[in-house]
Amino acid sequence: MFEKLPDALGHALRHQRAGLEKIAFNQIDLRNGTAQLDVRSLAFADHSPIPQMYTADGEALSPPLQWTGVPTIATSLSLIVEDADSPTPHPLVHAIVVDLPPRDGALPEGAIPSPGHEGSRLKVGRNSYLKRAWLPPDPPPGHGLHRYAFQLFALADGAPFSDGPGRDELLEALRARAIASGCLIGTYERDSTVKATDSAAAVENVADLEP
Repeated sequence: MFEKLPDALGHALRHQRAGLEKIAFNQIDLRNGTAQLDVRSLAFADHSPIPQMYTADGEALSPPLQWTGVPTIATSLSLIVEDADSPTPHPLVHAIVVDLPPRDGALPEGAIPSPGHEGSRLKVGRNSYLKRAWLPPDPPPGHGLHRYAFQLFALADGAPFSDGPGRDELLEALRARAIASGCLIGTYERDSTVKATDSAAAVENVADLEP
């Protein structure tokens, strides 16, 4: 995973980021004239650091989430967690959960399965590593601050999801069925002591990683 990458590589890719405009919440814009979901966490405030225990440097648990404002006509909720600053063409998917009950509610700490943690009985989709699990934040050392978007959508009735939906399937369903959305941003960063000369040398070795 990214925590094993050398610091110089993180610095070399520092300006290569997927972009906040590419996360699902901004691709499926429901903020004007539609209901808004209030998504929060007892573990961190909006645009504040995610505690280490929820990352690849800690226990790798999924953090607790709470939400309110679900429209009465909603038939289910879907959650997608993406890293807007991953050094990839598209945001890295850390978790997908679909078919959550259509009401104000919460996910407790560790509800999404992760290594060493069974999680709750949820319908979990595939993350970017093709695992039906929580992929804990693990930004490359030296790459700077990463923003992790916990995005919740309320859906109207429609075609059922497959057993393990990925990002493309979820986005297709959201475009057809989403009626409300909310987003909570948590941040995480790994420190680095890499020298500028090391970073410059690494740039020459990652040219083929550019999108």
